[in-house]
Amino acid sequence: MDAADALNEIAFWLERDLAPTFKVKAFRNAAETIQGMGEDQLAEGVRTGRLRKMGGIGDRTFEVIRQALEGQVPDYLEKLRSAAKPLVQGGQGLRKALRGDLHSHSDWSDGGSPIEVMADTARILGHEYLALTDHSPNLKVANGLTAERLAKQLDVVALINEQSESEQSDGFRLLTGIEVDILEDGTLDQEAGMLDTLDVVVASVHSKLRSDKHTMTRRMLGGIRDPHTNVLGHCTGRLVTGSRGTRPESEFDAEKVFAACVENDVAVEINSRPERQDPPDNLIQLALDAGCLFSIDSDAHAPGQLDFLQYGAERAVLNEVPAERIVTTWPLEKLLEWTRRKR
Repeated sequence: MDAADALNEIAFWLERDLAPTFKVKAFRNAAETIQGMGEDQLAEGVRTGRLRKMGGIGDRTFEVIRQALEGQVPDYLEKLRSAAKPLVQGGQGLRKALRGDLHSHSDWSDGGSPIEVMADTARILGHEYLALTDHSPNLKVANGLTAERLAKQLDVVALINEQSESEQSDGFRLLTGIEVDILEDGTLDQEAGMLDTLDVVVASVHSKLRSDKHTMTRRMLGGIRDPHTNVLGHCTGRLVTGSRGTRPESEFDAEKVFAACVENDVAVEINSRPERQDPPDNLIQLALDAGCLFSIDSDAHAPGQLDFLQYGAERAVLNEVPAERIVTTWPLEKLLEWTRRKR
């Protein structure tokens, strides 16, 4: 098999299982190191041992490359594949019904991998579409995209889709998008003209999460009522576990917020990140009763995290969310008709 593909797949399985970042990076860095090297050049590097001396290549990655060049599935990759189990026990039927994911990040903002690697992994997982939703400029800590950088990213996405159409027959589509901050005054943190051009807009609150209930409700309602907004991202902002510690839910009038989502045709995100589990079950039930649509999204910041949709699917099934009210079960044409009809 292709050596770079083997290295990237190993990184995927490690990432999916929440392995330490340095382990994941070792394989992904090795893949980047050999990217573009021909098979003959690689084979010569293995034969002479020169490859082992290159920066980014360690003993284990060297062995993976050597075995891949010999036509084998590398032992370490085979071991990871064999050990792989579903991340959750429930929700497998709904997970199979999910056609895509409307919330993901690349190394253009605070993600860890290039856009191309995120797209390739989504395709391998069987996605029909993936929305690239890097952060907006107000979130400087996450290297949010200015309008100028976002415009350049749109060109990259267009090129990836052109190449996909010419090289693949699976119909996969990388969607243009953004996770745009809902600012303190309820406006969205990106130029309206840029938002007009996008396939998907996820609107989220990332700052002053401990504001009082009235202030937070007013802020969220402003973002939901903006005609560009398609999805309300991780609505409570909570963290229940993980390396960043825990964080309580933001306080807001959920009945008013979910009523506004229905009125403005905005889906409530079921965020699949295990440290978020957002919204909590009681708010999913409130949103269900209000008549909301939902979007099960990974909020992936790395390729292995794209498989986190399993967590969201399980929570949706446990809360008896009907599949037809989950927009990420919709075919691409229906989805895009929905995201664009307010603009």
